Amino acid sequence: MPHVSVRELSEAKGFDLGLALVGAPQGLENKVTDPHLQKVGLGISGYTSFVNKNRVQVFGKTEISYLENQAAIEQERICQQYFDLNVVCCVVTRNLDIPAVFRRHAERTNTPVLRTELPTQTLMERLSKFLDGRFAQTTNIHGVLLDVFGVGVLILGESGIGKSECALDLILRGHRLVSDDVVELAHGGPLAVYGRGPEVTKYHMEIRGLGIINVKEMFGISAIRDRKKLQLVVKLVIWENDVEYDRIGLEEHTYRILGVDLPLIVLPVRPGRTLSTIVEVAARNHLLKLEGFHAAKEFQQKLLAKLTADAESQAEEPE
Repeated sequence: MPHVSVRELSEAKGFDLGLALVGAPQGLENKVTDPHLQKVGLGISGYTSFVNKNRVQVFGKTEISYLENQAAIEQERICQQYFDLNVVCCVVTRNLDIPAVFRRHAERTNTPVLRTELPTQTLMERLSKFLDGRFAQTTNIHGVLLDVFGVGVLILGESGIGKSECALDLILRGHRLVSDDVVELAHGGPLAVYGRGPEVTKYHMEIRGLGIINVKEMFGISAIRDRKKLQLVVKLVIWENDVEYDRIGLEEHTYRILGVDLPLIVLPVRPGRTLSTIVEVAARNHLLKLEGFHAAKEFQQKLLAKLTADAESQAEEPE
């Protein structure tokens, strides 16, 4: 089961969480197994039926003020009932002072308490991004990912079919490489998949007969990017004379990655076809479809309208 330890949470870099441990260090190896955050709310009033102990528990000004305004005996009852749930950890925002009874019961149950100076909403937004990234479903795929006119294009095909050569030509035309050969994919939301290159091979390409090249050093930083959302899949296949390929574009195929269906274009490869130009046109055509313009459907509608008009004209002619 995917998880993140509280220690990893407290040491997270790049998200400006500003978390500091203020109690129960013995619970740092507790495991967060649910990426959703829980604003404690009514949980601190004693109504704990919907408290999910596997989530990070967030305490803001409302919760801490409510606890402080209770009589001592009520504070004791609330904290005992709450911490007996054995929640994974608590985060207090705005650098608020933490009541002694809260600290004592956290220590009793080995529940680590972290604190940050961030406002509650800001902390939850940043922490959610961190957890979403750590819990995202991931996979690797053999292909090339590029940014073509702002469209994340994943080029697939058998080894040696010309994926890297096509990508190199696109880079020379001003487009940007994300990853060659191996693309690391991860969910970026329920309907989004993002790709990046492994640290070892980042910015590098393998060109058969030439070897390994460093795209960043050769063409500059404008020729690369670290991460891109996948929006279009182009699959290169060997041209077969007895196979009927799509010539109009009405057939719409998809390619499923991590449960997300992406538009798929199958491009047959044979001498004389400039694949990079076709990929550029495919990216432009995808952008037009996103704006509501579908060239193949428009052509079909015009053709049907012409055929209907001709049929009506012939029906009106006297015998």
